Amino acid sequence: MLLEVRDLHVEFRTRDGVAKAVNGVDYGVDEGETLAVLGESGSGKSVTAQAVMGILDMPPGRITGGEILFQGRDLLKLKEDERRKVRGAEMAMIFQDALSSLNPVLSVGDQLGEMFTVHRGMSRKDARAKAVELMDRVRIPAAADRVRDYPHQFSGGMRQRIMIAMALALEPALIIADEPTTALDVTVQAQVMDLLAELQRELDMGLILITHDLGVVADVADRIAVMYAGRIVESAPVHDIYKAPAHPYTKGLLESIPRLDQKGQELYAIKGLPPNLMHIPPGCAFNPRCPMAQDICRTEVPPLFEVEREGADRSGADREGADHEGGTRTSACFFWRECLDG
Repeated sequence: MLLEVRDLHVEFRTRDGVAKAVNGVDYGVDEGETLAVLGESGSGKSVTAQAVMGILDMPPGRITGGEILFQGRDLLKLKEDERRKVRGAEMAMIFQDALSSLNPVLSVGDQLGEMFTVHRGMSRKDARAKAVELMDRVRIPAAADRVRDYPHQFSGGMRQRIMIAMALALEPALIIADEPTTALDVTVQAQVMDLLAELQRELDMGLILITHDLGVVADVADRIAVMYAGRIVESAPVHDIYKAPAHPYTKGLLESIPRLDQKGQELYAIKGLPPNLMHIPPGCAFNPRCPMAQDICRTEVPPLFEVEREGADRSGADREGADHEGGTRTSACFFWRECLDG
């Protein structure tokens, strides 16, 4: 396993109380595999990624428990200077807002070249040549001329390509892409996703794709993990999720996607709002919005059940590591069978 997150907990201490942003997240990704992490805003997707990268704002953010194993090493036990060597060289992150992530007063060539001067000890001249090579690799036209341009001189799609180039600079084993197509039009979205998939195959990288758009991941992901209120509520191979979701929340997300065969019909929306992370409801956090909720859902937190095609299940306590095995799927719902039956 390239990356394995085990029982991760993250909280934010504020004047108004403690927001439990991540509540026991477990997921993993292997070399060459794409894991898509889905969920509404505030579900904990980006906070989990920031904890993995070691860029969580501390304070107010605080990791209160769990392990983050990268190539067998627990990153949470590394010293900051050791962690800094991992970032960029072994794992990298693509942020959703390229304009605010890039330095506005430095040329893109200087920003790309810095990766090589800091991590590889290259001269400025050699680093500039590598920057041009990277810009060519992500298909930025006239790279040799544009390497001196500043971020504001590029379009949104081209800035996102620069972010991808920066993440790929040192050919890391893992890339985390946090909403990489947000604010881009549909055509540019497709181009960016195709580019990411092509580069991933070329370098055999692990890829974690964070998004709220199920349409974006349908053709690129191998597995999907659905998050709600800081917890994984369903994990499955991508085709299983789209064919038959095993959690009411996943089902609601899928039904919210506009479809060509529903022209003129009212678009489905999940009722209510995501919970306040300072006051997560007792029992299943989704129960106030769930059309299938019953008494047990309001009092007991459902474990992750292993959902098997034969209809058998085991609770999370009996399936150590099972949700990282090929074909295995899990659901944190007492009524996953009824959800599958649909």
